[in-house]
Amino acid sequence: MSQEAKCPMSQEDQALLESGSMTDPIISARPRPYYAAMREHDPVHWDEKLGMYLISRYQDILTIQQDPITFSVNKGYHTQQAKGFQEEFQDILKRDGGGYFPDAIMSDPPYHTRIRKLMENAFTAHRVKELEPRITKVVADLIDSIADTGAADAIHDFSVPLTIRIICEQLGLDWDIKDRIQRWSIAVTAQIGRMQDREQMVAHAREICELQQYLIGKMKERKDDPREDMISDLVHAKIQTDDGTVETLTFEEAVSLVRALLIAGNETTATALGNLFYILATQPEIAQLLKDSVDDDRLLNRFVEELLRIEPPVRGLSRMTTREVELGGKTLPAGAHLLLMYASANDQADVFPEPRSFDINRPNIGRHVSFGGGVHRCVGLALARMEIKVAAREIVRRMDNIRLAIPVEDITYLPTVATQSIERLPITFTRR
Repeated sequence: MSQEAKCPMSQEDQALLESGSMTDPIISARPRPYYAAMREHDPVHWDEKLGMYLISRYQDILTIQQDPITFSVNKGYHTQQAKGFQEEFQDILKRDGGGYFPDAIMSDPPYHTRIRKLMENAFTAHRVKELEPRITKVVADLIDSIADTGAADAIHDFSVPLTIRIICEQLGLDWDIKDRIQRWSIAVTAQIGRMQDREQMVAHAREICELQQYLIGKMKERKDDPREDMISDLVHAKIQTDDGTVETLTFEEAVSLVRALLIAGNETTATALGNLFYILATQPEIAQLLKDSVDDDRLLNRFVEELLRIEPPVRGLSRMTTREVELGGKTLPAGAHLLLMYASANDQADVFPEPRSFDINRPNIGRHVSFGGGVHRCVGLALARMEIKVAAREIVRRMDNIRLAIPVEDITYLPTVATQSIERLPITFTRR
């Protein structure tokens, strides 16, 4: 057991562990004291209001990721989806959204192995590399469009439109849906966020119906007329098994994967870019570090890794135990619902010394768990890294003196436990 776990419990930590919850908007927005209390005193912590065990330590998360059968993504994710309103949510999608399509990628081996191989057709190294010049131009054009204004909302004027533009190009979608994509993303993320009431669930379900009907139309077009885009890659994906059988995706599986690419590719990257602006605006020394590293590709890659570690775009994802199992000194029953707290694990001092220090020279800089791990490691991680790197590089080449236009304590976050996404981030800056 680490020294961290042997510290006596303060009254503040005791109060947090007894009455705190990730459903509390104050804790959700500023969660680090809650994370630290769990890591030190109760690393597998039962959050009564959330109805989940919060897994806060790095090694316990690695243990879970190495055993996808005992710790089921399929059961964890789909049990959490639209929690409390699942039957009604599914009925709405079946009636008005073309069908209820469970997320095929959020599954367990061996089914997941087949889905993953078919999905990887859309993420070849060649395709990702080909996108870099286009993404660079999109980023540069967007910055140039706001650079002379001296003020902007880093979320709504940059992070969201940038990721929407890029995901539309990747998938081959119409740019005229740009205003709908953020609404769709919030609606889908809310289903695993555990903070919506019934009225919000119904409103979100309607948004998802609109999203699915739109995607189904585009996928039917690509079935008859394939193009050079990710939707075509998935609709026509094929792999050959060892016995010579050719495997393809069912249409239902393909719909769920296209939907996942659109939402995950937009929401998480927009969150990461918002976090980038937040750090540059509040820590000038890090902005200077980025400027000093911008022409060194190796250092720039390390900058991106440390950004992902210190401010992970995904706060945590769920699992469910399929048998009784011991974890972190506790015996969990079969059917225990877990939330893997990636942001907490990335903050663990005996894994990442001085974790709140932004250090691109960390010897273990790539060991963060921001992309998950094991068989469920993020399939789009190469593309996400590249988008963040290009954005970071072009921001410091074109913008200077980035500062917050509001007090730090006035920053608000979207109400979800799945991500820690800044709602709005007014900044000031000068053109370089």
